Amino acid sequence: MNIQLREEHLEVDGYVTAIERFSKVLNSRCGKFKEIIREGVFKRAIHRNDDIHILLNHEFKKDLGSTKKGNLFLKEDNVGLRVRAKITDPEVLKKAKNGDLIGWSFGFKDVDVKQKMDGDILVRDVNDIDLVEVSILDRTRSPAYKGNTIELSTRSENGEAVFFSEPLFYEEEVKEEKEKIDYSHCENLIKDMKGEK
Repeated sequence: MNIQLREEHLEVDGYVTAIERFSKVLNSRCGKFKEIIREGVFKRAIHRNDDIHILLNHEFKKDLGSTKKGNLFLKEDNVGLRVRAKITDPEVLKKAKNGDLIGWSFGFKDVDVKQKMDGDILVRDVNDIDLVEVSILDRTRSPAYKGNTIELSTRSENGEAVFFSEPLFYEEEVKEEKEKIDYSHCENLIKDMKGEK
């Protein structure tokens, strides 16, 4: 993730998450789980919703813009969900200057999600969603997926601060295929754990 800190706004360009990659193992009231977003999921979700928002920490009271407002652009490519955004919120600018922005997440409603158990871990196979928002996370939250953390590096020549993340994945990695699973019994608990309304 690359974030350029200007005097009165941030310019963001990078990936919220990768496709065909498992999340970290997460905890819920159902127990441990992990999930994988399949290819095409974000493309379909973006096509269905022309007003996806960008938030701070999944909080709609910290609405930073949207695709309809024109300061957020989202696209699925062969890596994952790519985001470009321009943010003018003073609180987010301050957090960026202080190095308090740590990563990305996204809020969605399940449309087609299957499940199975892998030992004591529930595996969510996400085949379709309604994408509601993408969120920049500060230090009060933790990203569910590896590779979307933000680190600070300062340019001395023009005074801009630029942030970079670790790579989402390496080209030589093979996409892991899993059988489709049913996820109906823990849907509301997972939504609650993710802070989805």
